[in-house]
Amino acid sequence: MGRKIHSRLKIRHAVPDDYSGVARIFEGPQVIWGTLQTPYPSPEIWRKRLSEVEEGLSLLVACEGSDLVGMAGLHTRPGQPRRRHAASIGMTVRDDRQGRGVGTALLKAILDLADGWMNLSRLELEVFTDNAHAISLYQRHGFEIEGTLREYALRDGQLIDAYVMGRLRPQTKGKRA
Repeated sequence: MGRKIHSRLKIRHAVPDDYSGVARIFEGPQVIWGTLQTPYPSPEIWRKRLSEVEEGLSLLVACEGSDLVGMAGLHTRPGQPRRRHAASIGMTVRDDRQGRGVGTALLKAILDLADGWMNLSRLELEVFTDNAHAISLYQRHGFEIEGTLREYALRDGQLIDAYVMGRLRPQTKGKRA
């Protein structure tokens, strides 16, 4: 069962049958530009990833009807007892749906899951320093730039820097939960 965010958009847990829609998301040049994925993804890779989800990973998808338009992951660390309070996130929105509230809806769903259901107090992510739209979205939801990873990843033949961003769960009633 999914959660409706807008009349047109539904956020739900990813299932193995979503592999072709996820592969379509990662066909977009803007998606490849903003993520660590490589161009020309195989639908088979996504079928396998969605069928054999790693421990500690929650994957959500954003759908407009039966059309997948975005994806977000929340990665916890079950094998690291001293980091159980923290998780990393990653997300992307299909090229033709960027700038239309899909990223906001996915991020709100991830924050709700992390804060309200998984008792996580710290969320982390990496974002390319030239991805102003994503940085702005994360900052609007409480993420702060904590550092810069120089020459973090290769993109189109150049090494690109990335920010490390973090968010501590907002305090409630004067104490950290």
